[in-house]
Amino acid sequence: MSDLKKIKDDFLLKLEKKLSLSEINEIKTNLFGKNGLISSQFKKIGSISESEKKKFASELNLIKDELQNQINSKINEIQSEEINKKLKKEKVDITLPERTFVQGKIHPVSQTIDEISSIFSEIGFSVEEGPDVENEYNNFTALNTPDNHPARDMHDTFYLDEKKEKLLRTHTSPVQIRTMLKNKPPFKIIAPGRTYRSDSDQTHSPMFHQVEGLHIDKNINMGHLKGCLNYFIKEFFEVKKIKMRFRPSHFPFTEPSAEVDIGYEIKDGKIVIGEGDKWLEILGCGMVHPKVLKNVKVDSTKYQGYAFGIGIDRLAMLKYGINDLRAFFDCDYRWLNHFGFDPLDVPTNYRGLSR
Repeated sequence: MSDLKKIKDDFLLKLEKKLSLSEINEIKTNLFGKNGLISSQFKKIGSISESEKKKFASELNLIKDELQNQINSKINEIQSEEINKKLKKEKVDITLPERTFVQGKIHPVSQTIDEISSIFSEIGFSVEEGPDVENEYNNFTALNTPDNHPARDMHDTFYLDEKKEKLLRTHTSPVQIRTMLKNKPPFKIIAPGRTYRSDSDQTHSPMFHQVEGLHIDKNINMGHLKGCLNYFIKEFFEVKKIKMRFRPSHFPFTEPSAEVDIGYEIKDGKIVIGEGDKWLEILGCGMVHPKVLKNVKVDSTKYQGYAFGIGIDRLAMLKYGINDLRAFFDCDYRWLNHFGFDPLDVPTNYRGLSR
């Protein structure tokens, strides 16, 4: 028996046994490694006589190919077994019930903003937006706010620099200023968005949502303001009649100014908007002050208009029976699942604002 045949028979016998992948790799190294048995036999070819060399080389190549094929076959067999074992462990039981699909909900504040935008768009208002970080001029000075007004104090306003030139807007009225500065009258816009004030309790939050409305045109008067708000309140609360009263008030940017109350009554422990002998303050409004128009280069002898401001969070609380403002910002999925809205339930005046 030649050395080659002995090497072949010995290793074929080893490969017939049940081996691990590491053991097969070890056999592979012993045969074909740098100092392996087959590699050593190839090194002998140079020292063999010419008459024997061709026969030896041919036999050596055949044995090498046979051993390599056997080793590769064994490796594939072991890998297939390992894959099958893994698949068996990871087998999906199709008799198990399917996982429940959790669909997200639209936050009541987002829904309320959409409802407000839908209502005002029906009567010709467009929606404008502006940055949360404002300059002092747009937030106060352009709106005729005196230098000594309490709203300018640091305990009411979040200033972002020592010079008090940059701040987090305290209302969305700066959007009205930006709109009037870059366009020419007439204007008919609403500006919903986030606002910030240094206040926090059950009915106040440092960050809250507000919508400001502005209508500037020729021959606009308080009658137009009353008609606009009457239409909005009835549509928003989805009632046919509404008791509404204007109480004289003061805002730097409007003259005359008023706060609007609506009638309500308590039924079964719930607030019912519409008729009733009780009154609930809901928004502030008034005719735009001539100085504000002057600051945005609008001729107040030709153009007049009204403005109003509404707390979006407060409207959502009233309409949907939410009694704690802080719940809006708790990120509690259970709460949102109860008070939230279907993502596809887009509010329109034609098929109902909310369902």
